[in-house]
Amino acid sequence: MTDWHAPEDLVARYADGSLPDPDAWSLEKHLEACTPCAARVSRSVRATAVGAVLSDVRRTVLSDVRRTVLSDVRRTALATPETPAAPHRPPPAPAPAPAPVPLPRIRVLWAAGPAVRGAWLPAALLVAVGAVVLAHGAGFAGARPLLLALAPVVPLAGVALSYGAHADPLHELAASTPSAGLRLVLTRTAVVLVVSLPLLTLAGLLLPSYGGPGAAAWLLPGLALTLASLALGGWLGLRTATAVTGGGWLCAVLAPALAPDDGAVSAALTRQASVWLGGAPAQGAWAAAAVLCATLLAARRTAYDRLERH
Repeated sequence: MTDWHAPEDLVARYADGSLPDPDAWSLEKHLEACTPCAARVSRSVRATAVGAVLSDVRRTVLSDVRRTVLSDVRRTALATPETPAAPHRPPPAPAPAPAPVPLPRIRVLWAAGPAVRGAWLPAALLVAVGAVVLAHGAGFAGARPLLLALAPVVPLAGVALSYGAHADPLHELAASTPSAGLRLVLTRTAVVLVVSLPLLTLAGLLLPSYGGPGAAAWLLPGLALTLASLALGGWLGLRTATAVTGGGWLCAVLAPALAPDDGAVSAALTRQASVWLGGAPAQGAWAAAAVLCATLLAARRTAYDRLERH
């Protein structure tokens, strides 16, 4: 941390109040140990409208203090044994401070999930919209099974892009805060799931089923695969863990369906989706896998305290 200094655009955004809360907290933590950056931030704040307001407040307070001190000195000088000094009066209340300069509201998604402000969100929309176009525009009967096969991988990509220096320019600062580690990973994972789950499920509802699994059949597998990636991430790192988990899923589910012996891709996709996602036994197995992965993640939670800090 001693070799890193806040860039000018970060300082400017902090000064004008446009920096998200987690990033601002991280910068303030850095300023505690970096005098040059603290001086730069101070100069930037003084150059803003907030700096002008603070200067006015400072002048008002100093003027009131100076006036009170001079008044006390005069009363002491005029007081004599025959003429007792006037009773001490409390200093006048300082002038009310000007109303604070309104700052823009922080967007929660922007601060909590770097993935949702990069290329991942357009990619997730492309998967959802592409499946609908294939079904209703091209008449592809395997659009829903194809979406169900791809849907569990979409949150994995978002998780991989939500944590680490490769995705977040402020990762070094964020990793040094008390809320870093598994807590930050889980927060950003939750943001990815909140965005992707309703989007892909709604897209599945718009597709004809042709007797295959329902539109929500991918939710438990997606949750289990996400938790498996987080659990493996304690050993392999998030990018590698999501690549292993997502690649294994695609090889097991999608690859056999895309090269059927009889050439009927739609029917093969439906069969594969029914095997992996259809019915109570398959869903029960995915629920058990999710619980097992969550337990393993809880047991390995301290691994994220050292994960990708540099």
